[in-house]
Amino acid sequence: MNSDQMKGNWKILRGKVQEKWGKLTNDELDMIEGRMDQLAGAVQKRYGLAREQVEQELSQLCDECETKNC
Repeated sequence: MNSDQMKGNWKILRGKVQEKWGKLTNDELDMIEGRMDQLAGAVQKRYGLAREQVEQELSQLCDECETKNC
């Protein structure tokens, strides 16, 4: 899923992101608005994960959503 598709499906993906990374606040997610790079940075900062790991998990989450037509 590219960044344009992610922005278009942000409301759906946002719920999935909140399930997976519940420490992210609603305010943070409001500011991110579907921008993958900002989302990865916020998750990385909040959870102390490596950037590559976060990007891989985000990619999997987006792929799952795309496959299931979220």
